[in-house]
Amino acid sequence: GCTFAKMSGRGLAHTGGTIDKLESVPGWRGEMTEREFLERAERIGLVIAAQSPDLAPLDGKLYALRDVTATVESIPLIASSIMSKKLAAGARSIVLDVKVGKGAFMKTLEEARLLAKTMVEIGQGAGRRVRALLTSMEAPLGRAVGNAIEVREAIETLKGKGPADLLEVALRLAEEALRLEGLDPSLARRAWESGKALERFQAFLEAQGGNPRVVEDFSLLPLGEELPLASEKEGVVQEVDAYRVGLAVLALGGGRRKKG
Repeated sequence: GCTFAKMSGRGLAHTGGTIDKLESVPGWRGEMTEREFLERAERIGLVIAAQSPDLAPLDGKLYALRDVTATVESIPLIASSIMSKKLAAGARSIVLDVKVGKGAFMKTLEEARLLAKTMVEIGQGAGRRVRALLTSMEAPLGRAVGNAIEVREAIETLKGKGPADLLEVALRLAEEALRLEGLDPSLARRAWESGKALERFQAFLEAQGGNPRVVEDFSLLPLGEELPLASEKEGVVQEVDAYRVGLAVLALGGGRRKKG
């Protein structure tokens, strides 16, 4: 396979952030030095870091300001923020998942294509191999929206029990990464089917201070109370608006409304 080393951000407006989600695992830390980042990448083959004074320091300040200055959806700022972290992490091959639809910052295919083109050009200008996939965010991906519950769903997917749409997107992205590195794209599905992907995820959690036992015991995650909500009428759900669901999670405390 190939080493997966990246920097990720926190939630912005109605969208979730990878770091916020992973921090729901007890003990997990995204902050690290450049030396720790490189050591974990080499030892585990998987590392995800938060922005820090060592890695893309200015982006952290701009990222927080965008959240409260009505510039979250600015294509130049989105492109520069995403690509600064990718380039700072030192990746030679970069796969971008560009969301489009109601729940994304890019509402139309035209906007999404422009963002993808901008980021690909930035990466290629820096001598990197870059591929962008456009994926739908009309409706939430999978069945969970939040922090700890999305971690639980990701683990269930690695165990072969997750939603098909989430698995499809994850495999497609992994396959593109393997292609860019000149490797067999079928390695992605084989790693999932054999359980090696789950084992590596567990090692990744432990390497960054997280409790690896959450993989087997979901009660260790800070999951909120579950309240079933039944419809008063019979019918079929035709649409789930990802944007409104994101706002609901924000209102419940799953995001941030102010800088920081």
